[in-house]
Amino acid sequence: MHKRSIILTCLSIFVAAAMLAGCAGMPATPTEKNFNDPVVTLSHVEIPYYTGYYYFSNKVEPTKGTAGNYGAPLMMAFIFNIENPNEYPVQLDGFSFSVNFEEFEVNTVNSPETMWIPAGKTNQIRVPAMFDTRQTLLTLLLPGAMKLSEKKMSPWDALEKWWTGAPDFSFPVYVKSGAAIFKADGLTKVIAFKATFPE
Repeated sequence: MHKRSIILTCLSIFVAAAMLAGCAGMPATPTEKNFNDPVVTLSHVEIPYYTGYYYFSNKVEPTKGTAGNYGAPLMMAFIFNIENPNEYPVQLDGFSFSVNFEEFEVNTVNSPETMWIPAGKTNQIRVPAMFDTRQTLLTLLLPGAMKLSEKKMSPWDALEKWWTGAPDFSFPVYVKSGAAIFKADGLTKVIAFKATFPE
């Protein structure tokens, strides 16, 4: 009888320990109180496509096709680290920011990518942004006109400086008005971020 009691006691201890271990291994449940802000930081910026600096007006006769106002493209890729400090996975479900060359806003970028970031881990997201001298010129002539006047800068000087200096990042590129949307089990957080490259 005593032996049976010892066996039952040992079994009870084993079952309790197994249940505790199982509970310890379960992921935390997201709540308003334990939903910590994910952290968005800019790792670096790359230029995967570059053709130099040029601009053609519609007065220039093309070799083929029709004349128009065309400018050199410039592709940039913004690589961000997304850190999840929570004890459960969170979903990135929206990502946008504006790009400034020096003090001039030249583009607004959105990423449609959705991803899950595991608990306590860091993912990367790569966001491409396309620019061209024609569109950037229009931005400088309209929203940026007053700022150009204050700085006594020509829009053509600004374009040439940015397009020729881009491969070496000889001017600051600012990420501004960043907003990342995170979700976890019905909860939603919008995290603001900004950055400068090179720092």
